[in-house]
Amino acid sequence: MSAIAARFPDGRLHLQHGPIDLIIEAFGAVSEVERAYAQAIDRFSDILPTLVRELPTLRRPVGDAYPLLQGPVARRMAEAVWPHRAVYITPMAAVAGAVADEILQALVKGRTLDKAYVNDGGDIAIHLTPGHELRAGIFATALDGVARLTHDQPVRGIATSGRGGRSFSLGIADSATVLATSAAAADAAATLIANAVNLDHPAIERRPARELDPDSDLGDLLVTVAVGPLPDVAIAQALDSGAAEARRLRLCGLIEGAAISLGGQWRLETGGTALARVRAG
Repeated sequence: MSAIAARFPDGRLHLQHGPIDLIIEAFGAVSEVERAYAQAIDRFSDILPTLVRELPTLRRPVGDAYPLLQGPVARRMAEAVWPHRAVYITPMAAVAGAVADEILQALVKGRTLDKAYVNDGGDIAIHLTPGHELRAGIFATALDGVARLTHDQPVRGIATSGRGGRSFSLGIADSATVLATSAAAADAAATLIANAVNLDHPAIERRPARELDPDSDLGDLLVTVAVGPLPDVAIAQALDSGAAEARRLRLCGLIEGAAISLGGQWRLETGGTALARVRAG
């Protein structure tokens, strides 16, 4: 199946190829926006075939995979997860964010745009110029607000991970939304934070990833398949574990902030970022 490019009635660009599904919006002079969209379409056609060629390597632990990867998106994936190589992680943990970053780079190259974003299933790459801002929805069971992103902040990527998403999770988070300097970096960190929202409890059912998907990069690692009712104290314990991981990553300079939710409770980890200005309701 070949790549598909279409426009929504409101002018946004939709690019889809296999599992990759992008929504793109650019702001600025009409002529510049149209040229930017044409550049994104041109770049998109080769993304999936190139990734597929390197897929076996991308499913290996990053320490083994990094030296062998050739394609630009594959390299972005490996670079994003490399700081986390002390734990088991493969470049696949950053695939959606890396695709968004790559297409955003193609979109804005040589163009004069006020702002733009590439949304790859909730993993979002952002372009901002001085005097412009984007508002990103941050949704959690007990938190429904907006993060205001401006040019002077380092945030250029947002990603969300958790149980029930597009990929398997080792943890039980309903969601872990991360702000970082790139979508790929946010994607990798969101995976680790969501994994850290965890505890042992009889209500949690796990199975080896390989039993659910023989091609999973997680192999025999136990992934969460169901979570029954948990007492509030267990929810708080799991969230505190995830918040500790988010704090560690922020203090290491790997993320700018995170919002984590589970069972109607939530935690924010901020360092004066846009997440600190989330407004409830």
